[in-house]
Amino acid sequence: MNRAALLTELARHLQEHPARAVQRVLRVAIDGVDGAGKTHFADELAPALEAAGVSVIRASVDGFHQSRVRRYERGRSSPEGFYYDSYDYDLLRQTLLTPLGPEGNGRYRAAAFDVTTDQPTDLPVQQALQGSLLLFDGLFLHRPELRQFWDASVFLRVPFDISVPRGASRGEGYGSPDPAATSNARYIGGQKLYFAEAQPEQHATFVVDNTDLSAPYFIR
Repeated sequence: MNRAALLTELARHLQEHPARAVQRVLRVAIDGVDGAGKTHFADELAPALEAAGVSVIRASVDGFHQSRVRRYERGRSSPEGFYYDSYDYDLLRQTLLTPLGPEGNGRYRAAAFDVTTDQPTDLPVQQALQGSLLLFDGLFLHRPELRQFWDASVFLRVPFDISVPRGASRGEGYGSPDPAATSNARYIGGQKLYFAEAQPEQHATFVVDNTDLSAPYFIR
């Protein structure tokens, strides 16, 4: 299946999700390891949905980082720190996921923290339209404490020998392309902890092999 066909098929499944008939917003997670292509996948899926008349809210877990001090409390090279301390899930729930949920008022902020400045953001509160769809990309989205918030989810399967060089190719500051490099131990180790604890493929609604960007395919 080529990429456009897969995105069209996935968009159709999401449009037909039964929860869309009763909820203000359908909340969809796009999960995968660093370099799996989560952000690009979500960015390409959005127009496929919008072409069918769906109002899409785009957001990322990268807008809900912990402060730098908190992220590195366990040490700069700690896999446990990467997995357990990278993101502020309480803030994510309060700011975005709960307001967009079945009992929420639809008033949300798409991000709350700027990792570059290490400061909270001042994005305005927005009101979600009835029938909207949240496309939320990021790491660790099938953690036990987040699963209940997703009406549907996608896990992008990409092996580390592909995802690490792909991530590094984004430019300076994105690490070594060698999965065995010491600088990658924190990130690969943290993601392996995630696999062991959360088993994301088991809990995802859809599993997509995104190894070949031109020809992804459904595993489930």
